[in-house]
This record gives sequence, C-alpha cells and structure tokens, in this order.
Amino acid sequence: MSQTDPRYTIKGASEAQQQAVDFLASQFLLTDERLGSITKEFRRRMEEGLAADGRVLKMIPSYITQRPTGTETGSYFAIDLGGTNLRVLQVTLDGKGGVSTEHQKFVLTEDAKSRSLFDFTAQCVETFLDDHNIRPIGHQPPIHMGLTFSYPVQQTSLSSGTLVQWTKGLNVPGCVGRDVVRLLQDALLRLGLRVKVVALVNDTVGTLLSAAYSDPTAQMGVILGTGTNAAYYEDEANVAKWKSEGGEIVLNMEWGAFDSDDFSVLPFTQHDIKLDRKSINPRKQAYEKMISGMYLGEIARNVMLWLADQRLLLDGRSSEVLNAMWSIDTAYLSAATVDDSPDLSEIQQIIEKTLNVPESTLVDRQIFKIISILVGERSARLSAVGIVATLTKRPELLNKPINVGIDGSMYEHYPEFERIMAETVSHFIPPEQFKNVKFSLAKDGSGVGAAIAAMLAAKEL
Repeated sequence: MSQTDPRYTIKGASEAQQQAVDFLASQFLLTDERLGSITKEFRRRMEEGLAADGRVLKMIPSYITQRPTGTETGSYFAIDLGGTNLRVLQVTLDGKGGVSTEHQKFVLTEDAKSRSLFDFTAQCVETFLDDHNIRPIGHQPPIHMGLTFSYPVQQTSLSSGTLVQWTKGLNVPGCVGRDVVRLLQDALLRLGLRVKVVALVNDTVGTLLSAAYSDPTAQMGVILGTGTNAAYYEDEANVAKWKSEGGEIVLNMEWGAFDSDDFSVLPFTQHDIKLDRKSINPRKQAYEKMISGMYLGEIARNVMLWLADQRLLLDGRSSEVLNAMWSIDTAYLSAATVDDSPDLSEIQQIIEKTLNVPESTLVDRQIFKIISILVGERSARLSAVGIVATLTKRPELLNKPINVGIDGSMYEHYPEFERIMAETVSHFIPPEQFKNVKFSLAKDGSGVGAAIAAMLAAKEL
C-alpha cells in the first residue's frame, strides 16, 4: 500500500514498522468493489425492514406523511430531550425557508435521569414560558409543542410512542412500555400548563424536516456525529408493513444497527471486535461503531496498543491513560490528521501530555497520524454506503435536484470527512444523476425539526 500512496510511507521507519502500517492500510482502506458488496447487503436489509417489524434495520414509520413547503410562517415550540441536556425552543418560520430560534438549555440533573425526568421536563417548559412571558392564561389557546426524544421508541401515531428501552445513561423506572407523550402530558397538567404535545419525533427525523423546510428537495436527513442514523421519505406503497395511502412517509431507519446480527459484511478488524466485546452493548450498533465519533478514538487506541505490544510504537511503552478505555477522544484524531508541522508538534502534545506517554519519536508521531487518517477515511467511506443505498432506493428522484441534510460533528468538523464521503457516493451514482445531489449542513435539526413537526401536526388539526 505504501508504494502507491505516499501518505502511508514513514520516513525513518524500520521494515517491521512499515510492514505493520501497510497491513493496517490494507485492512482499513476499502476498495469500491468491497463497498459495492456492502451497499448491496445494506439494501437487502432495508427491504427486510420495510416488509416486517423486528428486523435488523427497523425502518420505523414516523407518521409524518407531508413535506414542509418552506412557505409556512408562525412561531412553534419544541422540547429537545437528549442524553445530557434538555432544550426548550421557540422557532419562528419566516415563510422563505428561514428560521430564527430562541432557546433555553437545561442540564439534566441526576434525579431527572433516575426518577423525575418528565416532571423535570415540565418544569423546564414552565420556566421557558414564564421567562418569555408567553404562558397561556384565561381563554388563550394552548401552546402546541413538538418533542424530539432521542431514545428508542415504537411510534404508534404522530403524537404517541412507547418507550422500548432507556439508553445514554438514563434509567427512569416505570416508563418502559409506556407512551412517553402521555407521561410528559400528565406532568404538564400537574403544573397547570396549557401545553399540548402534538408531535413526537426522533432526532434524525427532525434533521430531515429541518432540511426540508429550508430546501423542499430534501430527501434524507442523516446524523453523523457521536452516533449515526438516518431518515428519508419513502413511497408508502413500498412499505409493506404500513397501511398505504398512496403518498409518502418519513421512515426512521435506525441504521446504526446494520450487520449487528451476524457480523457478515462490514470490514471488521481485530480492533473493532475488541471494541465491540468490551462495549456496554456488544453485538449491537455494529455500523455505528465503525462510523461515529463516540467510537473512533477507541478503535485508534486499540490499534496503538496492538503496535506497542509488538514494540513497533512508542518502543513498547504505554501509560495508565493510554491503557484506559475511551481515553482517546475522536477530537485528538481530528487534530492529528491536519498536523503538518515539521516535527508533528501537535501530535507530540497529544501523546506526551494528554496520553502521558513519557516520550515519542518522529516515527511514532507519523504512525499516530496515519492511524488517524485510516480510521477517519474508513468512517467517511462507510457512511457513503448507507447514503448510496437509500438514495438509489428511489432512483426516479435522482433525475431532479435532491438534498441530503446532514447534522453532526463528524460531518461538520472531521478533516476531509465531507469530501471523502461525497466523492465515494459519486462512484456509485451515474454522473448525470450525481450532479443533482446536494449535501448540506442541517444544523440543530433535532430542535428545529420538532417545531416543524408541530407545525405539520397543526395543519392536520
């Protein structure tokens, strides 16, 4: 590999070091042929999920069957409930595809995470309405709100969904198997708030709706950040498990789970297997673990230890920090990828100060940079697989402009990620169709999207 790509040739390396890096490059750099076969399997799994529940790709109907036009106006409200924060937003639509937002952010307390989540959420809504002097009183109509709920829910209507399980460190008893909108609505009633939760959306569905308001050609919403997932507009006739009405419906793909059942097609290395085995959710979210920001640093750490154990990196030394799981943040890999200083001083800081390894050679730093490039490039190219499989699912839409709204730190900040991903997509879609595809940053889709869902729900009331 190093003979053809100068990026992987290490000045001053021993033969054994160069061979080890060449081997890593052969594992992490995926050919188009390999990506093509993964895409084919991805598509097969999509079809399975469209036909029946309980498949690896869940393909969950969101009950959203309209597209925003971008001409709607008015103020709508949203609650965005994530893993560590909760936000209450007022989103004003300007009728020209633009939005302005006012929001307040609240940090989830330990009590909220383990006991009082819905009462805590209702109190945050009350604080926001009172601080902005917009609490409905007397005969004023109730405020309609959308709720972005970033936990697994089996949606039962646009405004109801049963909690499947808690994730991301939350564990509030008595909620699994119950309707989360009902639980929140009851908490709002206990405070005497005239607020009606009219739409429940997943954060990926929110990203799609946010992109679609600013550009009605939006067909997909993708999150490429700490985690990864996607939503898209599907022809109802293609969703066998859905009572078709001849229009379109937004599906939440839950694509991070791809290939988690049998580990048969994704390019697993020993470093991925080790990460999966030691994670809190083994044999789950296999695709997400190769792509998203939460995991890339840990894959790189596993590679470093594998090399150090062979005395091919850091002269076999490690440190307490480097030996600890999750000690390498994906942000360190971002920084390493773009360190072009003669002595790779940024990488030296990361290894010697942050990871606390006593000293590093220039060869060690070059190897760290190569690991960062390989892990990031594989992530970007694998991200393209899901995008290609989804866009080509409805090939007729590729004959006119089509927008893919993307949110998340990997897409926005990881060096070269956007370019590599888009270039890879272009290898699998004919040029006359690829020229119609536009990737755009859909920032804060999860908050704005829930307000747009509330607007769409109001149209139907």
